[in-house]
Amino acid sequence: MTPDPNSSASNRPPSSNTPNLGEGPPKIGHMGDSPNGAKTPPQAILPSSSHRSTDLTQPASLDTTAGPGARDDFAASISVQPLLRNRKSQPPLSLLILLSVVLMIVGLSIGNFWLSFAGTGFAFVLSLRILWAATWKLFTEWISAEERLLFSGVVGLVAAFVGFLQLTDWGDRLAAWYAGLNWDALGATGEVFGALGQILIAVLAVYIAWRQYVISRDLTIQQNIITQQQTIDSYFQGISDLVLDEEGLLEDWPQERAIAEGRTAAILSSIDASGKAKVLRFLSRSRLLSPLQRDRRLGRAILDGAGGYAEDREFGVRVIDLGVMLAGTDLSNTDLRWTDLSDINLIRANLRNCDLVKANLARTILCNTILAGSDMMGTRLFYGSVTTASPRTRADIPNYETGAYTGAVIEGADLTGVQRLSEEARYYCCAWGGSGTRATVPGGCDGIPNLVER
Repeated sequence: MTPDPNSSASNRPPSSNTPNLGEGPPKIGHMGDSPNGAKTPPQAILPSSSHRSTDLTQPASLDTTAGPGARDDFAASISVQPLLRNRKSQPPLSLLILLSVVLMIVGLSIGNFWLSFAGTGFAFVLSLRILWAATWKLFTEWISAEERLLFSGVVGLVAAFVGFLQLTDWGDRLAAWYAGLNWDALGATGEVFGALGQILIAVLAVYIAWRQYVISRDLTIQQNIITQQQTIDSYFQGISDLVLDEEGLLEDWPQERAIAEGRTAAILSSIDASGKAKVLRFLSRSRLLSPLQRDRRLGRAILDGAGGYAEDREFGVRVIDLGVMLAGTDLSNTDLRWTDLSDINLIRANLRNCDLVKANLARTILCNTILAGSDMMGTRLFYGSVTTASPRTRADIPNYETGAYTGAVIEGADLTGVQRLSEEARYYCCAWGGSGTRATVPGGCDGIPNLVER
């Protein structure tokens, strides 16, 4: 029968002498494997005193008859044992510092210089070691390797410059030049530079204040734009709720139309030009500014058979009548394409540089209105033929077939630099604009009669 590999170790008497590395460290609770597969009970394997003369310089050998588990436990014990021994042999630094301080206090109390000096030295060295480790850790965490390299380069450059001055005569020249300076003149120069510095500081303070004002102004403008857009969105939602109701604004309910006109007048007076243009485009594309043909009994808008509502320029009813809401208002540099602005009052309004492509200005009062630089391609100023069209009047009924009394009142309007004005529109402006408008029409009015005669 093969002997148990642990039997030789278990029969040896325990000893407190130096353990034999060839036999391995003490093992506690190891389950050995017997040849027949049975587990042997845990045994305390202790070193033998008969191996005191073993050469520690020779590598330890492991019994080849032992199983793989024994070899693994042996390797683990070899690697862990020195660490445990070192940890147990080294007291913590805080305890050493405390003992050094106690030693210093005792030395000072009994008047022993060397005892006090030893305690002070040990406390200083140990504390410096701890603080240096913590400081270096913070230094490496807060300052990157590139920054440390740059700092080293600066220190090296300064040291090299100082060494260059010491090794050459430039240091003596610099010292002689420094000794020969006229400090009175330098003082006066310093006062001049000090005054200039104060002036520069004042200029810098003014610049900073101006930049703060600009930033504050921009933030205020941005906040006003956001607030205005929220107000416009709320208006759109309110008008949409009234229009899409079963008894909404497309029905013949004067009170609801009056409320819608009141809301429109209020919002047009509280927003800027771009906001007004958004509201006008919304109302126009929603067919709320166009005169719709209605059932004479129920007041409902009549469909045109093409997916929309039929217009009735002579007897139709508008959901919202702008009237004089835009008189004298500023709509410059806005987008008013395909907007129905017919039959409203735009006297003294500013439409400079507007996009009026396909806009409807028939029967609109444009007296003293600024249209300079606007794009008026396809802009409707009248109905019917240009030879029979005429401006609106208070007493006469418009005729939309011939164009009589369907045109815009264009007297005194400024048409300087108007773009893409059609020949029919140019003829109408020259014929019915009067002398003030004729002088601003692009292309001139030669050969076109002045039907206003003033």
